[in-house]
Amino acid sequence: MNSKQNSSATESPLRFVIIGAGMGGILTAIKLKEAGFNNFVIVEKGDSVGGTWRENSYPGLHCDFPSHFYSYSFFHNPNWSRRFSPGAEIRDYLESAARHFGVHEAIQFNIKVTEGRWDGAAWTLELEGGRSLQCDVLLAATGYLHVPNFPDIDGLDDFEGPKFHTAQWDHSVALEDKRIGIIGTGSTSTQLVAELAGKVRNLTVFQRTPQWVVQQDNPAYSEAEKRAFAEDPSLLVKMYEEQKAEMVALADGAILGGNADARAYLVANVHENLARVKDPELRRKLTPDYEPGCKRIVISPRFYEAIQDPGCELVTEPIDRIEAGGVKTVDGTLHELDVLVIATGYDTQAFFRPLNLIGEDGRRTDEIWQKRPVAFRTMTIPHMPNFFMVEGPFSPIGNVCAFLTAELQVAHIIKLIEVVAEQHVAIAPREDKTAELLETYRDAARTTIWATGGCVSWYQDDEGVPTLYPFSNQTFEAEMTTDPDLTEYVLTPLSGRDMS
Repeated sequence: MNSKQNSSATESPLRFVIIGAGMGGILTAIKLKEAGFNNFVIVEKGDSVGGTWRENSYPGLHCDFPSHFYSYSFFHNPNWSRRFSPGAEIRDYLESAARHFGVHEAIQFNIKVTEGRWDGAAWTLELEGGRSLQCDVLLAATGYLHVPNFPDIDGLDDFEGPKFHTAQWDHSVALEDKRIGIIGTGSTSTQLVAELAGKVRNLTVFQRTPQWVVQQDNPAYSEAEKRAFAEDPSLLVKMYEEQKAEMVALADGAILGGNADARAYLVANVHENLARVKDPELRRKLTPDYEPGCKRIVISPRFYEAIQDPGCELVTEPIDRIEAGGVKTVDGTLHELDVLVIATGYDTQAFFRPLNLIGEDGRRTDEIWQKRPVAFRTMTIPHMPNFFMVEGPFSPIGNVCAFLTAELQVAHIIKLIEVVAEQHVAIAPREDKTAELLETYRDAARTTIWATGGCVSWYQDDEGVPTLYPFSNQTFEAEMTTDPDLTEYVLTPLSGRDMS
């Protein structure tokens, strides 16, 4: 499955550090190696490969993109168990990719980077514990779902029973005979409810904002189907392309509004699904007051069935505070609980932070990102030479598969790295070009359903402007596959190390 290496880069002495051994980090290492850049190390804060699929292990965890598409386009897996694969299978898939392509041995686990400083020729990275690393090119593949978000609720630390965020699930806690409270109603909470309802003593779901939920079954692949996939790889390629076309149609057509029929199908699906809730009052509580697609679409085969279980209660009264024995809502009711689960997602504006970078002339990322995260074409930051991000700000994470997004970005990054190697320069985007492009993105984002659909979501910045790529998948692919225009960058000749 490996392409031939780029012979002009094979002997390059460039030193690389990749931060993160999740989907993006493994991909970056594979593609660097493929291009002939072999002097790299991957530093990973956790103890194994997988990124968010290692961090998350809560009951019911599965992907909401079809399995055969939610994978590397060059490394197909014939053994997915279901259309929407469980999280543990995705983690194992990433592990197998790292080993298959020979990049696993480059990973250093249990290492957290705290600071990076550009000295005019290279980066020095400070590591937790006092060590340091040097590199010529720094790549952040930390993803956007790695810093848990905790709600600002009085008394959160006062609860006396087990309490944990879904990204820090405590598997030592038995659930079957417990009264469990879940704060949050996004994709994670939906999966938890579907898994736990009817299996625990009582399930109380604290809802701030209802979600539109797409009904889509999650059938298992038969052993015969998996054998056929393994014996005929062309079937896997066909499945990948079919699922890609389906998801792009949903994103570009139904969510971004490029196809009226696709949009009508989505709207009908979520309304018909909601109609399965028999109790009119419960259905009213579960009915959003914004347009489908304004928030991230939730896909579930049985959420509405689960929320109607006799042992499940939906609470829409706002939370007043957390007490030792449970959650008190503003109407004065104390909802007594044995276990409290925080399902409030991640700080999606963190990106590679809390790592702080100090670039040319002492410019800091915290300073550049004082108002909001800034990036040029989602991958680079002004004043940060030879620094690249996978799935940086304004990436199309809300409407395009993360694997596809990352593959397109890494291919573009490799082109920029080849300029660094061939011209012996440091490269960073021009500040004026970055501001100009971001204004184009932000102006377009203001017209998308993420801004006009009547909701408040994690897609939006502090001004209510969505921080997602606002154009179609086709446009993003075109932007990423076009050769870099070097007039948009500052190229600084490097002295010192010979990179020829």
